[in-house]
Amino acid sequence: MAKTIVVKQIGSPIRRPAKQRATLIGLGLNKMNRTRELEDTPSVRGMINSIPHMVEIIEEKG
Repeated sequence: MAKTIVVKQIGSPIRRPAKQRATLIGLGLNKMNRTRELEDTPSVRGMINSIPHMVEIIEEKG
């Protein structure tokens, strides 16, 4: 069973660079306080680490 993480968007993409907005969309987040359960891979962790001021990890499963 693969490990998963639950990610919540806590920051608005308004007035952010296009690269940061694209990262949010890549994570499947587009509105405040939405959550997504994602597979815990190095690429997902890298996306989260590039926008730590806009997302938070709620829990890790697996």
